[in-house]
Order: sequence, then C-alpha cells, then structure tokens
Amino acid sequence: MTQARPVYLKLRDQIAAAIIQGDYAEGAMLPSVRALAAEEGANPLTVAKAYQQFQNDGLVEVQRGVGMYVVKGAADALRKREREQFLADEWPEIRQRMRRLGIDLADLVAQS
Repeated sequence: MTQARPVYLKLRDQIAAAIIQGDYAEGAMLPSVRALAAEEGANPLTVAKAYQQFQNDGLVEVQRGVGMYVVKGAADALRKREREQFLADEWPEIRQRMRRLGIDLADLVAQS
C-alpha cells in the first residue's frame, strides 16, 4: 500500500509538520542545511532540495549569510495544503478500509 518516497520528500514532510506544530514558529530560523543533514543522517544536497521546495512555495525566506526563516502565514498555508491533500489522497482509502472492516466513526470516537 505505502509506496517508497524519496528522502527529500520525507524531510519536507518532517519540516512541514514541525512548522505546523510550532516547533519552527513564524519568524524562526530553520536549522542550517549542514546541521539538519547531520541530525537526520542525510546528504546535505537532499536537505537543500527539501528546503528549496519551501522557498519555491514562499513558505520560507533566505537572508543571505544569516539563514532561512519561516514566513508569516506558513503554518496556516501548510495546514491547509496538508488537509486538502489528506482529504483528496488518503481519506478515500481510509474510508474504504473502514467500510471493509466494519468500522464506523462512533467506533473511532470510542477509542479516543
């Protein structure tokens, strides 16, 4: 079911989750490419590729010689995009599996 994803997309998802959760708040500086690569055991070029996506999407800004910062509204934009992606790509499969297993929403609510 789950397909292998490129490492840079996995890193992108981790960083997006950290921004949404407030670990990297608006105006906060992201770790340097080298620091994050060392922390995650990844190639610095892979981290740079993940960061480049955020920059292309206007979610971070680079201050030359200083670092990369999360822009205002990034968490909301990411949350909206992640929500839309979940509802379009993941929810239909989850809903179908729930039906197949005879699980309804009341079962899920009772579990929480």
